[in-house]
Amino acid sequence: MVNAMKLTIRFKQTTVLTVIFSSFLVGLALARNDNDLHISWLLPIVLLFAFSWRRKTLILVASAALLGLCGGILRGHAFLSQLQPYETLYGEESTIRVQAGTDAVYANGGQLEFDAYHVEILRPINLKLPGKIQVRGRGVPIVYRGDIVEVTGSMYPTGGARQGRISFAEIRVVGRSGSLVESIRRKFVAGMQTALPEPLASFGLGILIGQRTTLPDDLSEQLSIVGLTHIIAVSGYNLTIIIRGVRRKLSRLSKYQSTVLSLVLMAGFLLLTGFSASIVRASMVTSLSLAAWYYGRKFKPLLLISLTAAVTAMGNPVYLWSDIGWYLSFLAFFGVLILAPLLKTCIFGMKEQKFLGQVVLESISAQIMVTPLILYIFSEASLIALPSNVIVVPLVPFAMIFSVVAGIAGMLAPVVSGLFAWPGTILMTYMLDIVNLFSRIPYAKVELSLSLFGMLLAYSLVITCMLVFAHKAKTRYGTITDKNIIE
Repeated sequence: MVNAMKLTIRFKQTTVLTVIFSSFLVGLALARNDNDLHISWLLPIVLLFAFSWRRKTLILVASAALLGLCGGILRGHAFLSQLQPYETLYGEESTIRVQAGTDAVYANGGQLEFDAYHVEILRPINLKLPGKIQVRGRGVPIVYRGDIVEVTGSMYPTGGARQGRISFAEIRVVGRSGSLVESIRRKFVAGMQTALPEPLASFGLGILIGQRTTLPDDLSEQLSIVGLTHIIAVSGYNLTIIIRGVRRKLSRLSKYQSTVLSLVLMAGFLLLTGFSASIVRASMVTSLSLAAWYYGRKFKPLLLISLTAAVTAMGNPVYLWSDIGWYLSFLAFFGVLILAPLLKTCIFGMKEQKFLGQVVLESISAQIMVTPLILYIFSEASLIALPSNVIVVPLVPFAMIFSVVAGIAGMLAPVVSGLFAWPGTILMTYMLDIVNLFSRIPYAKVELSLSLFGMLLAYSLVITCMLVFAHKAKTRYGTITDKNIIE
């Protein structure tokens, strides 16, 4: 007599957590389309999840998916209700008090332009609102990041991660930022401009802290043509590369020193960039990976990405609803943390890669992941984006380090700062020469678009190839550890 065998699939705890965070994002997306959910549904789902936790079966995964889905819908509806007062302000003149999130210079139409946070309506109602708005107007010679500003004008809806925009506004600074960090940042910017000639100083500030307001228009256009605009944004990817490089170089000497130095670098970038969203995301990803590495644990990249995405989207659901930069950031992380290690294992096996070789492979992987979305949203493509990224992006971390040295030298020793800035001068001159040369190639940038179906098909093909690579890697090398693939 043959006993019937009962097949039971048991899931790991990391898989269950990944399902929760991913489902939360799905629920948050559904909430934007007014998919309602009564809170009474949450209690039985929580009870089902709790009772099935120890068994780790399909019932637990299903309840985890429902739990995340409900949590996302509830959070989305709560945030939508907080944004509702914006609807009453559109098209009406109002007076608001905000905190400047960026330095403001006179740009389009001779107006100051900056993003603003901590929105407080003073007239016609008295109310504090979440989110950020874009302000353009006149009235003061300059606005620094962190200043408290009163703005009078008519607000209108806008796209992206902003809840509104005000143009031709009357601007009045009611409080200058007394922050020590802001004071140091301004001196650092002045030091960069002292130590480096233009446009190298503006380029260095762009790749270091994302300041693009002083970048010449022709250089901005050249970067767009060769597909390198992302390097003058506040890039979490660049921070990730630097931290990985530090950990790689110092880990053999002292794990403690490597971790401490990495955390100090992250803190410095957060302070310089004013807690930019992309740097905060990168810091979360890197901090979790550092903690796992320091304590000798492994982590699953899908769990890491889904956790960070869920936390940032929960804090500001607008990221998920309309911020293209948020999607590009996580697609790049996906390429670096998942696609690049798979390609490395399949191409080079267990052989240890040099730092520059790893950066090149990660740059290619990130480019593969972001390209379909860029084609779908912007309907244009740089035909030389891949080679220009392979040549230039590996140099960005070094340019960032040399820019820091130049800025500090300009702050502390302006007379001799040029001597300390010469490595940055040479490197960034070379980078800009490459950008200028590539941008002159005929048909370097063409109009090319993907439909929604085409974009989804492209990502389906990428994921299919990744599954094949993962199967080959596991078959050839057995269990893949975090020494060759970040788990």
